[in-house]
Amino acid sequence: MSPAAERHRLLVVGNGMAGARTVEEILGRDPEKFDVTMIGDEPYGNYNRIMLSHVLSGESSIDDDDLMLNPMAWYRENGVTLHVGDRAVALDRFAKNVTCESGRVVPYDTVIIATGSTTFFPNMDGLREADGRLARGVFGFRTIEDTNGMLQMASSRDGIRAVVIGGGLLGLEAAYGLRTQGIDVDVVHSPGHLMNQQLDERGGRVLRNKIEDLGVGVYTSKRTTAVLRGDSGAVTGVAFNDGSTLPADMIVVTAGIRPNVDLARRAGLVIERGIVVDDQMRCEDEGAIHAVGECCQHRGEVYGLVAPLWEQASVLADVLTGANPAAAYHGSRLTTKLKVAGVDVAAMGVKGPERDTDEFVQFYEPRSGTYKSVVVRDNKLIGAMLLGDISKVSFLTQAFDEKVPLPDERISMLFDMGTPSAETGAAELSDDVQVCNCNGVTKGDIVACVHGGATTVSEVVGKTRAGKGCGSCKGLVADIVACAAGGALTVDPAADWYVPCIPMSKPELIEAVRSQNLRSVSAVFDALADAEDATAKMPLASLLRVVWGPDWVDERGALFINDRVHANIQRDGTFSVVPQMKGGVTTPDQLRKIADVADKYGVPLVKVTGGQRIDLLGIKKEDLPKVWGDLDMPSGYAYGKSMRTVKTCVGSDFCRFGLGDSTALGIAIEERFQGLETPAKLKLAVAGCPRNCSEALCKDFGAVAVGDGRWEIYIGGAAGAHIRKGDVLATVDSPEEVLTLAGRFIQYYREEAKWLERTYAFVPRVGLETLQRLLVDDAEGLCAGLDERIQISIDGYTDPWKERAAPRSPAQFAPSLPLLPLPQVPVRPRPASGLPAIR
Repeated sequence: MSPAAERHRLLVVGNGMAGARTVEEILGRDPEKFDVTMIGDEPYGNYNRIMLSHVLSGESSIDDDDLMLNPMAWYRENGVTLHVGDRAVALDRFAKNVTCESGRVVPYDTVIIATGSTTFFPNMDGLREADGRLARGVFGFRTIEDTNGMLQMASSRDGIRAVVIGGGLLGLEAAYGLRTQGIDVDVVHSPGHLMNQQLDERGGRVLRNKIEDLGVGVYTSKRTTAVLRGDSGAVTGVAFNDGSTLPADMIVVTAGIRPNVDLARRAGLVIERGIVVDDQMRCEDEGAIHAVGECCQHRGEVYGLVAPLWEQASVLADVLTGANPAAAYHGSRLTTKLKVAGVDVAAMGVKGPERDTDEFVQFYEPRSGTYKSVVVRDNKLIGAMLLGDISKVSFLTQAFDEKVPLPDERISMLFDMGTPSAETGAAELSDDVQVCNCNGVTKGDIVACVHGGATTVSEVVGKTRAGKGCGSCKGLVADIVACAAGGALTVDPAADWYVPCIPMSKPELIEAVRSQNLRSVSAVFDALADAEDATAKMPLASLLRVVWGPDWVDERGALFINDRVHANIQRDGTFSVVPQMKGGVTTPDQLRKIADVADKYGVPLVKVTGGQRIDLLGIKKEDLPKVWGDLDMPSGYAYGKSMRTVKTCVGSDFCRFGLGDSTALGIAIEERFQGLETPAKLKLAVAGCPRNCSEALCKDFGAVAVGDGRWEIYIGGAAGAHIRKGDVLATVDSPEEVLTLAGRFIQYYREEAKWLERTYAFVPRVGLETLQRLLVDDAEGLCAGLDERIQISIDGYTDPWKERAAPRSPAQFAPSLPLLPLPQVPVRPRPASGLPAIR
């Protein structure tokens, strides 16, 4: 018998963070002991669910390495058979096999159930369609599918309102992400204060102030009883038990999670709150069935944080490989350190005193957004809470684990009065202190990585994953790396690279592209990169369009679907079409055409956007060319990373307060810069007086009439999560000067900004004085070149909707399958060999 035939068959049901981490731990101990097979019902490798909030806020993307923990190549390289897009539906404990939804039957000698948890959807009227699917516009926040759906709806049109049901960690992260996308968001929470599982009432109050400062509405002590829907079935709002309502186009339900125990229950395993397991993570009365992660219950506890999952995975790997047959999991003492909607939060143990003899020390300063408390019993720290300032979290974590003595002055546990300071804390931490709760990385792991040869922070992060979760530990990780490396720490050169695979800053890359005449993404990869990187394709395509305008070589595989079909994809696989209405001005003839198209193609929703445009939602991919032809209007660019709309007020023609013709200037700006490729979306507005009816003060570029023919020019404004009034770039004497400075600013932004960097981040990074010196004073002689290069792009403009007459490829407007539900291909019965497996 060959060695491979003698290997034990290990089946892992679930390809999430717990299941994949367990396989990693097993392979690290004995890579030859098992033939490993994994079943995952999502069509991806293993990804970091914690990072989904970063994807929703735009800080990361679906393609980022930080999101994918184990890409498909990892399974092949480690000899793991992965069945993706297939759900396990039956476990036969006696025949020792698992049957999948596709009909595939997978035998095992040992099975690990790692099915995780699912979003809990409270019983609310209107939440679901008649067939059980969530209503259109209702989302959970658990998967890539959920996140993609929210992003697509958020970018489909302006003026969307969202209600997030649940004010815990996940709900606040969802609200923060949606607010960053420019959506008006309200959070509704049944208990009396936010994050009531981690924070007491005062901590919840401080957090509420921080969340409301972001422009998010907060409603506590409110129970949602119904999702309100219009005649088309789309969401219109929510209703509460007190009879009040809130308007909404999108509902995100984050009211908790529930262990996914359906497979285990059908198999006859012992279920309470989760799958009951012993200290070896073995299911009750079973010798060959184990469970790990959020689906299991150990000593009465079910864990929803990452750190306990890692501990369970380590113990189970020790037991199954024989590395330590006596290994035992005794439960986890939960220490939570994370960043909630940009606010640092740490909590451990009890939230407040429980006995008369408990010592309780609090510091409460709502003005600065700071709250700290500790609870001490019998000279032991049994609880701590930090919000805003978490500089003492390292010391408190060690004290909570009884690794350092408590100071006699309890107040010094909250402030630097003799205990380790934030600066010296990294050196004084013990090696077994967990630094990254999200990925279970200790100080010892980081130090070992540095001593193993890593010389930059990014190398350490890449190898250990420390800091790749919520990000709250990044500063401490950097401190530990610096301490461990001493003088051997080197500056990370990749920090300034425009894309990960090409060692050049953006200006250097532009120069190389021009000098070597590189006009396609593949040509750039061939000439400048050691290997092709999928995450670099979209930013490189954007850069090539900035450099070459219409003369770049369009390779469709480098573009997102929105850019390939010139429309905004929706969660059900249909598209949104927004025709151009320059400055928000339309005519009766255009309105008739829009109405006729809506009737002809059965458009389910016609919506006026916050950008003063009309949005036709629900267009099938194959109908896009016909819709554009019947409209006979140019594209309104409500998709992609480009100059979008110019919003205007009535101005001096009709408004009795108008000081300048804002409508005419807005139309002129839109005509001149329409369709220009930019690193991130660019929104503009013109206001006819300082009353700012068109919101010009908080746009990427805004012009405001101030009288006597003069205009104030604002840049870097934001009305999303980063509410920011724009900075005054200059005051000019004519509309022509507005157009000139607009062109210079836009071109400089196109050439210098990072990929996906909005102007509200770009302007503070570069500095207002620097921009004034370069673009207004022309101190370095750049303006002539900027004027020339943007004019080349302007001259090369063509309406992308004209591609209807000559599609780029046969598949460009071919019918596409609905995107939901995933997997994106229908599951059909197959022969015993089943679906293709990845080896």
